[in-house]
Amino acid sequence: MAQQELKRDLKNRHVQLIAIGGTIGTGLFLGSGRAIQLAGPSIMFAYVIVGIACFFVMRALGELLLSKAGYKSFTDIAEDYIGPWAGFVTGWTYWFCWIMTAMADIIAVGVYVQYWFNIPQWVPAIVCLVLLLGLNLLTVKLFGELEFWFALIKVITILALIGIGVILLVIGFKTDVATVSVKNIWEYGGLFPHGVSGFLLSFQMVVFAYVGVELVGVSAAETANPQKNIPSAINKIPLRILFFYVGALFILLCINPWTQLNAENSPFVKTFSLVGIPIAAGIINFVVLTSAASACNSGLFSTSRILFNLSSNKQGPSQFGKLNKNHVPSNALLISALVLSGGALLSKLIPGQAFGIVTTISAICFIWVWGIILVCHIRYRKLRPDLRKKSTFKAPFTPFINYAVLTLFAFILIVMLFAEATRTALLLTPIWFILLFILYSFNIKKDNNIRASA
Repeated sequence: MAQQELKRDLKNRHVQLIAIGGTIGTGLFLGSGRAIQLAGPSIMFAYVIVGIACFFVMRALGELLLSKAGYKSFTDIAEDYIGPWAGFVTGWTYWFCWIMTAMADIIAVGVYVQYWFNIPQWVPAIVCLVLLLGLNLLTVKLFGELEFWFALIKVITILALIGIGVILLVIGFKTDVATVSVKNIWEYGGLFPHGVSGFLLSFQMVVFAYVGVELVGVSAAETANPQKNIPSAINKIPLRILFFYVGALFILLCINPWTQLNAENSPFVKTFSLVGIPIAAGIINFVVLTSAASACNSGLFSTSRILFNLSSNKQGPSQFGKLNKNHVPSNALLISALVLSGGALLSKLIPGQAFGIVTTISAICFIWVWGIILVCHIRYRKLRPDLRKKSTFKAPFTPFINYAVLTLFAFILIVMLFAEATRTALLLTPIWFILLFILYSFNIKKDNNIRASA
């Protein structure tokens, strides 16, 4: 039976906006409040450091993806350069962390809708999930269109914030709490008000903020002209990071002294309220709603493609490898949506800790995925020098930068052990990897028995 192929329907503008949508999400709109409380103004340095690390991960991934036409995702790369176990563990881990991340966001959709309508939280969450599932089942182009418009809303919001902030800086606008000024960044305890420890403890949430940057790699199998569009999207990541993350945070801290920002709420809502826009809360609520829906949309897309790829590599049920008439992995989409619908149960059981646990586990799992990409690139340089020589999109400063970023990721995991908010999740996460290795061993034995009886 011939392997079914995904359709290359994602155009350049889709890939570009998927890259933007992957780097602007709940971690920035909501999680940045908590990160600012931990690190103060030094949070900007944390975003720059992790952003640079993610860029080098993406450059490594881009070179690997373009080195061989048959690669559909980084799970294929992991299997090729490390072994079948790496493809199995990385694929299922990527599915798991996107499921957890999307669970948090589908719950958030229900919370945001309650701002306007007094209805049970689970109702809009399920409606949103069903709607996104229906649209994703049609064509991959619809996914691209959804992400295009979702990302555009986020971009416009941040541009508006930065534009308004620059004007307020120039005129020296006075809010209820302070005069808008660059001095607000260092006048409330300096750049490191909680010392180096607070700065380091913020890295977990900063890592979570960059979750999704690798979606360009997941979409590679459905990208038209990947040799042109993937490098274009990856090379623009540093500028986007500096502008959308550091630029937005710089303006936030100029308008709001960091001491005025609440870890539990979006600093964007606070900022727009302070500058005197009457409908600010409603506007930002709509933006964070679309941001959450965008994350759910990305979650459905990525988890279904990973299941499809695992099935193609015989590392998952064969049913996940079936495509519908629109060349969409419908069974993989349906099972991912079904698991995602359990997010409401999670919020009911542990409402106070759910977000922190989910984001920490997600960050840890993504560090695994990003680390595997870097290790694969190190092995690619060593084992395939012929391909490296022909590459038109070489990752810079390798292998030194690969080892440097891997060291940074290991250091961030160690730091998580010293924070009560992240320690529990960090200690629980190895259970997932132990389970995967057991399942992988079981699959190997099963395959050997089938071959022996054939």
